[in-house]
Parts: sequence; C-alpha cells; structure tokens
Amino acid sequence: MKKILLIMVSIALLNIDSYAQQALWGGEQITSPEVKEDHSVTFRLQAPNAKEVKISGDWMPAEGWTPGSVAMTKDEKGLWSYTTAALSSDLYGYSFSVDGMKTTDPNNVYLIRDVASVTNVFMVSGGKADLYKVTKVPHGSVTRRWYNSPGNGMERRMTIYTPAGYETGKDKYPVLYLLHGMGGDEEAWIALGRTSQILDNLIAQGKAKPMIVVMTNGNVAQEAAPGESSLGMYKPTFQLPNTMDGKFEETFTDVIKFVESNYRVKADKADRAIAGLSMGGYHSLHISRYYPNTFDYVGLFSAAIMTDPKNTSKVYENFDSTLKSQMTNGYKLYWIGIGKADFLYKNVSDYRAKLDEIGMKYTYRESEGGHTWTNWRVYLSEFAPLLFK
Repeated sequence: MKKILLIMVSIALLNIDSYAQQALWGGEQITSPEVKEDHSVTFRLQAPNAKEVKISGDWMPAEGWTPGSVAMTKDEKGLWSYTTAALSSDLYGYSFSVDGMKTTDPNNVYLIRDVASVTNVFMVSGGKADLYKVTKVPHGSVTRRWYNSPGNGMERRMTIYTPAGYETGKDKYPVLYLLHGMGGDEEAWIALGRTSQILDNLIAQGKAKPMIVVMTNGNVAQEAAPGESSLGMYKPTFQLPNTMDGKFEETFTDVIKFVESNYRVKADKADRAIAGLSMGGYHSLHISRYYPNTFDYVGLFSAAIMTDPKNTSKVYENFDSTLKSQMTNGYKLYWIGIGKADFLYKNVSDYRAKLDEIGMKYTYRESEGGHTWTNWRVYLSEFAPLLFK
C-alpha cells in the first residue's frame, strides 16, 4: 500500500514538475516575431483549434482609427504564420485576432500600454529606430517623482529623465517639459516615445545638448498613471474631468517650481523648452502663450489647436493679444510638426495662417502618415537637437 502511495505521489510530482518546466520555459519554442536580414518579419502563433487568425500591425494601412489586418496561414501542425514585406526602420506594434478575439503574442514578452490597449512591439534596425535602441553609450536616469500641486490640491507624479553624469556632477542643465496626448499619462513618452533612449543616443552623438526632460501627467484629475496611484488598478480612459479646460495650464507653474527647487537647472527663459503631442501640443501652445516670457523653445507635435467655446478658463482669454505678446517678448524656436494624413491637419493649417497673418515666425515640419507615435518619435528626434543652442 505504501509502495502504491509512493508511486502515486511520485507521478503527481512528476506531472507538477513538467507543468512547472513548461511554464518556466514557455512550452514549445516558437520564435515570433522573427526580424530577418532583409527587414521582412515573420510572426507565428500556435493555435491548432482556431478557424481564423489575423494579425494587425501599425505598419498596415489604417482602417479608421485602427491599423488594418491580414489573415495568417495555418500549417499541418496548427502553427499560424505571416511574413511581411520588407519594413522600414521603426518601432512597431501589433496584435493577433483569434476567431475574432484580440490577443497578444505569447511568444513576445515585449508589451506597451497605450491608454487601455496593450500591444506587442518589435524594432527593425538600420535607420531611425537605431535612435530608439539601448546602445553602448553613457546612460541617463529615469525617476518617478511625487510632488505637491497646491493648484490641484493633491500629490501628483511625474517622470524625469536626467542625463548621464547628473548624479555625480555639479553642472546645471536646461529643461525640456514634454507633454503627452489625451488618454496618456506620465508613462507615455518614456514607454511609447522612447525618450530616454533617444536622448541618450543624441547626447552621446553630440547632436543634442545634455538636458533634463520632465514628463508630467497632463490629466489634473489623476494623481498618477492608472495603477500607480491611491485609486489602485482600474481601466484607463480617454475622457477625464478637467480635460483641456484650462486647469492643467493654470497649475503648470506647480511643476516648474518643483523642478527648479529640486534639480540643478538653469532657471531662465533661454533654458526652458516645452513641447507636446496632440493634447500635449495644445497644452504647450497655451502654456507658452499664457506665460509669454517663460519659454524660448516651443514644440507643437500634431497639436490640437482650437478650444471648446464652453471653456471659460482665463487661460483662453485674449488669445490673439497674448500670442502677440509672446511674439514681442521673443523666442528662439517655435516648431510645428504634422502628418499629411493627420485628422488635425486642417486645424494646424488654419493656425499657421494665423501665425503668418501676425508675422510670428515658426519652423514647419510636414511628414507622411497621421496621428501616430511613429511621427511623434521622429519629431522628438528632430526637435531635441535644436534646443538650447
């Protein structure tokens, strides 16, 4: 009886061990994605019982607000696969759809959250994506800092990049305030935007000045990114209280005061820059205009421009006169970037016409594509080298 019991326990332990090993090593070894020398990429998914598997990737032509999708091919072992044509150098996101259910790639551990969506990512080297990679150069530090915001009546969190050598040196640095879009938070630029990698590489190449980059949470109703505050884990959403109603602009000085009180920075107009994408471009436009003698460098990346007429914040009063005051006070760079297919293209064109009418000088960058991180990473890569010259 004891022998039988011992055998049964041994078999159970053997089964547990085999499951543990499978969990530890991920079962059958499948490479997905496989980036090939010719820059084509093969994706694979083991799903023998699935009737249809599709892949959706942001290199595909968009279908409305979402990337397109194509069917994958199934072999006799139930392995689905798809190979792209050669892709240009970039950071790409993708997901699978198995019989209509969206899912991530179980063979790719690299994931990024964008608002409430999680997608796998991969990089194709040999071009602009080389700036997005961790390379053998001196590295800066990325910290999450909590600060008191009297204007919002709460403790809030921001992400701060300090360049290599900051911790061991005594130098003071200029500051770029880098703002995210609607639905984003203080994690967006550092994760999706590859800010630390871009700055590390540009600085190491001598193409950008060493600088501190401050990435705030532009949603003043939040303490911090979803899952990182006292509210715990909840589903992120686009629409939050006080979105683009002037409250963020009104209280932005809380951010500047914290940074200039806690970091070795050059606290003057010539050493401050502000830039942002979409809603962050909107914030950058209005903050730099509302505090017209604060920033010498302004970047509007696919910026939302027009305000809601129902917003009564003092920030939006006297738009034209404050814009002229900003122009009169002087600045070194007013940089505007937009994709040809961006849904905000006309708004930006109308705003440029206003700037032309009053004689306000700006640098304009028009790119292919639309309202995407593919463009915003490029804009940061081109904007940062122009700063603090």
